[in-house]
Amino acid sequence: MKTRRVTAAVASVLALSLGAAACGGGGGNNSSGGGNAKKDAALTSIVNASSKKGGTVSLEESDVPDSLDPGNTYYGFVQNFSRLYARTLTTFKPAAGKDGLTVVPDLADSLGKASADAKTWTYHLRSGLKYQDGTPITSKDVKYAIERSNFAPEALSNGPTYFKQYLVGGDKYQGPYKDKSATGLKSIETPDDQTIVFKLNQPFADFDYLATFSQTAPVPQAKDDGAKYVQHIVSSGPYQFQSYEEGASAVLVRNKNWDPKTDPIRKAYPDKISVKFKVNAVTVDNDLLADKITADLAGTGVQPQTQPKVLTGKNAKSTDNSYAGALQYLALNVNVKPFDNINCRKAVQYAVNKQSVLDAVGGSPKGDVASTLLPPSVNGYTKFDTYPSAGNKGDVAKAKEALKACGKPNGFSTTMTARSDRPAEVAAATAVQNSLKAVGIKVDIKQFPSGKYFSNFAGVPSYVHDHKLGILSMAWGADWPTGYGFLEQIVDGGAIKPSGGTNLMELNDPAINKALSEAIANTDTAARTKAWGDIDKMVMDNASVVPLFYRKNLLYRPASATNVTVTQAYLGMYDYLLLSSSK
Repeated sequence: MKTRRVTAAVASVLALSLGAAACGGGGGNNSSGGGNAKKDAALTSIVNASSKKGGTVSLEESDVPDSLDPGNTYYGFVQNFSRLYARTLTTFKPAAGKDGLTVVPDLADSLGKASADAKTWTYHLRSGLKYQDGTPITSKDVKYAIERSNFAPEALSNGPTYFKQYLVGGDKYQGPYKDKSATGLKSIETPDDQTIVFKLNQPFADFDYLATFSQTAPVPQAKDDGAKYVQHIVSSGPYQFQSYEEGASAVLVRNKNWDPKTDPIRKAYPDKISVKFKVNAVTVDNDLLADKITADLAGTGVQPQTQPKVLTGKNAKSTDNSYAGALQYLALNVNVKPFDNINCRKAVQYAVNKQSVLDAVGGSPKGDVASTLLPPSVNGYTKFDTYPSAGNKGDVAKAKEALKACGKPNGFSTTMTARSDRPAEVAAATAVQNSLKAVGIKVDIKQFPSGKYFSNFAGVPSYVHDHKLGILSMAWGADWPTGYGFLEQIVDGGAIKPSGGTNLMELNDPAINKALSEAIANTDTAARTKAWGDIDKMVMDNASVVPLFYRKNLLYRPASATNVTVTQAYLGMYDYLLLSSSK
């Protein structure tokens, strides 16, 4: 995901029971007895566990989300956050460490029942499910939610396109806002109010993972008004919106019609969840250190300026340095000159001093230098380096050879993007700029807000082409913890969209597309796992992705936070459904 979601092993993680201790309650200790002050304790346990109800979880974020609409988001932190008010067919087990890497039923009463060929998947909803207004949740609402989120890019441009790609007839269906028929997409069947059946155009062994997406959170059609739905989201979870001011704040309070008997996942301890947007990133860090907030909503770790404050002294005991299962990389757009020439792309591959990039964002606490697209924590990772250099500092000689081969012996000029509210990404872009300057490639850095980065700028091919954005800063985590869950939405040609896209290279290689389709249809687990590494090598041979570093998130735990644990399914951030506060 757009540093969206990520994984750590061979299942998927998510712990769903955001709790908050009552005001004045400090909570208990973690399983190892270290309480809140033990380094990396939340990686494998629940720190300061508490079952007290009450209090407020306070969150801040340096920009704005792509959207809080469950059907119009792709950021991992929103997928994580939305589980407070949007239940999905399946989700991830509420547990710390590896136990959290298990898909479990949520709205459904069991995991999906697959046909022998894995092309038909059936789910049955639990009994007694209700929206915040007390009306029943039905399978038709889940069907409608998927139709609006995957097939109406004119209104909802964010989010993945898996359902559109793999449902029979998905390539022809125009979406519910244009299609006024009573049946909708025929390959999603709802024979009764409790049953939903998916008919796929090819075998898809990972479908239970796909069912964890917030796109399967039910939406009542009568309450939907497309892009405006975000202003009045109808809750299916334990919390509902008390207020939402776009670009500024959101407040969630208890949903009185949520029945805990229908929800074995969420404990719903806090009374309120408060979020502020557009807070300076360093201010967010300082508020964490001052114990003014419970967590940074974006969940990607403290800024480089803050890092020294949390790596030494007593603060170091309240940190969790988590592998995010994510990659920071450069996308070289193959439809923007001169990157339509593979040798110009190779010149960048060899010229970038990756060690300087890692140093610019904070050094080893922020990750390890990368040479592959798949991170080591994702199933299918194979260690290799197509463009090696001594000390990962770049190879000027080979870069100049590539420039000569692409007809630009004296270099060229291009534009690079970075997200303005992410100081670390801007610092990384500056380091890349300096590296490329050494071989004659002049880079102009353009900054854009992360909340609109994909919907308005980097993820819009027409904008990218018109403004000649050749190099695009990108961070990505697996949608689920397999090679397919990491690769498909960033290298498959079918993932290219008019807006909200995540295949920023606009890579549409028939051989890669075919390899992905064949691998996900393969029921041989070992062969499927090997295929992901092979596809990674194909992408690196194409030279359109420059891996920079495998990311870590240096997280800080405020003293008042309770029920703190790290989730790998959503990019190694704190799990908002477990996270609590004594305030």
